[in-house]
Amino acid sequence: MVKYEILSKVMEGLPGSVEISEAVFEGANIILYSKNKDFVLNSRSLIKKLVNKIKKRIEVRPDPSIHINERDAKSIIKDLVPKDAGLKDIWFDDARSIVLLEADNPGMVIGYHGEVIKSIREKTLWVPVVRRAPVIKSDIVKTIRYTLYKNSEYRRKMLHNIGKRIYGREIDKSDYWVRLSCLGGAREVGRSCFLLQTPESKVMLDCGVNVASEDDAFPYLNAPEVDIKALDAVIISHSHLDHCGLVPLLFKYGYKGPVYSSEPTRDISTLLQLDYVDIAQREGKKQIYDSRDIKELVKHSVCFDLGEVNDVTHDVRLSLFNAGHVLGSSLIHLNIGDGYHNLLYTGDFKFTNTKMLPKAISRFQRVETLMLESTYGSSSEGNYPPLIKSETELINKIKDTVNHDGKILIPVLGVGRAQEIMLIVEEAIRQKRIPDIPVHVDGMVWDVTAVYTTYPEFMNDKVKNLIFNQKHNPFTSKLFHRVGSAKEREEIIQGPGPCIILATSGMLTGGSSVEYFRHLAENPDNRLILVSFQGAGSLGRRVQAGERTIRMQGRRGGSSVVKVRFPVDTISGFSGHSSWRELVGFAKNLRPKPKKVITIHGEGSRCIELASKIYKTLHVETVAPRNLDVMRIR
Repeated sequence: MVKYEILSKVMEGLPGSVEISEAVFEGANIILYSKNKDFVLNSRSLIKKLVNKIKKRIEVRPDPSIHINERDAKSIIKDLVPKDAGLKDIWFDDARSIVLLEADNPGMVIGYHGEVIKSIREKTLWVPVVRRAPVIKSDIVKTIRYTLYKNSEYRRKMLHNIGKRIYGREIDKSDYWVRLSCLGGAREVGRSCFLLQTPESKVMLDCGVNVASEDDAFPYLNAPEVDIKALDAVIISHSHLDHCGLVPLLFKYGYKGPVYSSEPTRDISTLLQLDYVDIAQREGKKQIYDSRDIKELVKHSVCFDLGEVNDVTHDVRLSLFNAGHVLGSSLIHLNIGDGYHNLLYTGDFKFTNTKMLPKAISRFQRVETLMLESTYGSSSEGNYPPLIKSETELINKIKDTVNHDGKILIPVLGVGRAQEIMLIVEEAIRQKRIPDIPVHVDGMVWDVTAVYTTYPEFMNDKVKNLIFNQKHNPFTSKLFHRVGSAKEREEIIQGPGPCIILATSGMLTGGSSVEYFRHLAENPDNRLILVSFQGAGSLGRRVQAGERTIRMQGRRGGSSVVKVRFPVDTISGFSGHSSWRELVGFAKNLRPKPKKVITIHGEGSRCIELASKIYKTLHVETVAPRNLDVMRIR
């Protein structure tokens, strides 16, 4: 195709009477703005024929000149939407003729067979888009949605430029190749970052920071093949900082392109990046980026639903699939060169069902190369008990500590592990398996959980059934008490009686969990329960390994020695990562069978052992690359 020939083909398939004022790209989608009211409302059959012909998404929207003014539109919308829908904010995106409706019950806004939405469109000539309002008030969700719509005109131009890049020229396969550079996360856990290159495109997969390391915290963005301004796309698998924590730095260094992810990943990663900046500032560390860079990231974010196929450059198509790791986490499937090669990057994934999420999928149309996480890629160290056994162990440890009037500190990853433990504790107290004691939620956990309440459709059927059918949202239980200040934290530490404390960070590398540890560790009646992976060099790993005399830095300078006298337990069955058995099982069950497996995101010995096992089991080429390795994968 010559430049933008696809727009010409669309226009050729339309009668002149439809009054198209503008035909533009919105990423890979084609948007037609029309001044013809009848065409705007009744173009479905004609557009369906065009879509079948050109195999691209086409959407018709009213030209801004024909939709009614915002004040009158808001009044009509409020009259049409049932009161029980819990309509909250209404956001108008004038440049794109879209109105965003935020409601407690999106289904009631849509209506039976879409009748309410249809009426809104007919009476206002705005295109309604419905979003769920957070059950727990979420400033970050509101801020992100406000930022997107405040920068509507900018985003419209950005999305059009992406489309021009996608449709600008044909793929030249005369000397085509696919190359992968390991910039971080190879034979290590932390700072995941990979650069995929073809003769036509440069796509970055994740860009994380290793929060547990002082010396090797950042990816090798200074590698000779990395030109940040020349990147075509950045794709984020999920919201943990070791996968997304350095993306704002790309914008500080001049990147202006799109960042692709699921919506939960966008929202939660923004929250964690802001917290990362805040912690650095409070601890007197150098801030490598600031909130302005994070805002630029949000402006350039493009979110896809799971299972959608979308062009992200003119020779790379992206599909996101459930990874089962945390809310919104995605397996990244790339169709490269119009079927020339297909790559699956797992990011972090879980190949069994958890308390909250369904397991990662393992069926695809094509996969030639598999990039497989190896966090637990060791047959001797990488297996852990089933979830039900771990639940029972956690409940028994809590009951034992309660019997001694002790406090239970559970350091958690603010994303994923915290919400899993909240579900388990809420159910156990509701079923009277453990006493009804206060559960204090500290650090980022509460804010992240608020985002979780915005996207229950990403959860498993059991939790969705509780929320949608039984009207019982476990995350809003009265059992949970938000800790909002240092004073409240001090009252919990000094207060009488047993309690459960869920606090970030999960590795005891910073955040409120460190403060609780400092004050609770010397009382043998208290207890520390580690439920997250403990990275090399972290305080959590040191305590887990048996270190019982810890020198800790004070918040206002100086240091003190803490004697660890309370019991330290590790319960690994809650991991959001796949165990050794699950990793091998995923590779065996993956369909179609890959031709090459690259093991990443694991300590060196684990990446090597998993690669060896898969080679012997599947008889396919395997490799465990090092950072700065570059390999041609096709």
